Amino acid sequence: MAEAWEFFSTPRNLDRLTPKSVGFKITHCASETMHQGQIIAYKIKVAPMIWVSWLTEISQVENRVMFVDSQLSGPYKVWHHTHRFQENENGVMMTDDVAYVMPFGILGELVHALFVKRQLTHIFDERRRLVAEVFSAKSASAT
Repeated sequence: MAEAWEFFSTPRNLDRLTPKSVGFKITHCASETMHQGQIIAYKIKVAPMIWVSWLTEISQVENRVMFVDSQLSGPYKVWHHTHRFQENENGVMMTDDVAYVMPFGILGELVHALFVKRQLTHIFDERRRLVAEVFSAKSASAT
């Protein structure tokens, strides 16, 4: 649990867990360790040559149990992402729970259906793969 928590509570590791195709860049992160109230700024590529700024706050932290990042401004009307950690017989299970609302009413719903839902599925599928890669590499190097 300590190793998993340390990895996920280091904001700069988010870059390692985001597919390169997303065009994700952290533009501001004053602290290398996560804490409640921490502000993190990013840029993401939403289309070729079109970047959107995204500002989030770590709004809640319960050490080695969960943390929440909430959008202050960015591409969504609402973004509330809860990361939960639970030890089990196989190690640690990390669960992402994301609640979001698209902006722009019916136009946002159309963009969601055509693009955003598929993109988010890709991001979290890839994140699952990258997490397994990071932690199996750590396990392999520890033996």
